[in-house]
Amino acid sequence: MLSVSPVFFYLFAGLAIACSLLVVFKKNPVSSAFSLVLVFFAFAGIYALLDAHLIAAIQILVYAGAVMVLFVFVIMLLNADAPSLDIARTSAALKVAILAGCLAMLAFFVVAFKRMSPPAPLGPYTAEAVEAAGGNTRVISQLMFSEYVLPFELTSVLLLAAIVAVVAIAMRNAKKPGSAGKEA
Repeated sequence: MLSVSPVFFYLFAGLAIACSLLVVFKKNPVSSAFSLVLVFFAFAGIYALLDAHLIAAIQILVYAGAVMVLFVFVIMLLNADAPSLDIARTSAALKVAILAGCLAMLAFFVVAFKRMSPPAPLGPYTAEAVEAAGGNTRVISQLMFSEYVLPFELTSVLLLAAIVAVVAIAMRNAKKPGSAGKEA
């Protein structure tokens, strides 16, 4: 049975929650993006505690690396450095309503997780079957590049389309008179 150190779990979980709040409450989008990178690292730490080392590595390489570079690139291309929501100027009633909603959601999740029984493995992928097949990495790669190759490739096409759209929007904004992308 897997034993997770509660000290490290609470350390990574606390870091993830604190940085998640920074993502929401920071005024600068670039600072929010870097706080999200810290959230991804905290999740990778939790995955490593659960002996899911492949998922931890993918979390760091793909999400904290590639996806966040893309997010920061988009933020900088679209000149989105101006804050879109100023929490300091919102009314006290709205702040209380948001806080009450968050606390109600937290209470709902705590009750739901306490009542939940451990999930049974779906399909033939029990812990023993995965170990017999060569471990998590081998099973995931075999499934990804055989049974799930079409969704994997469609995801790459979707990401490519998003990159092309961002470049097209940036080029359109750069051609407007008085835009920030204009050369001096």
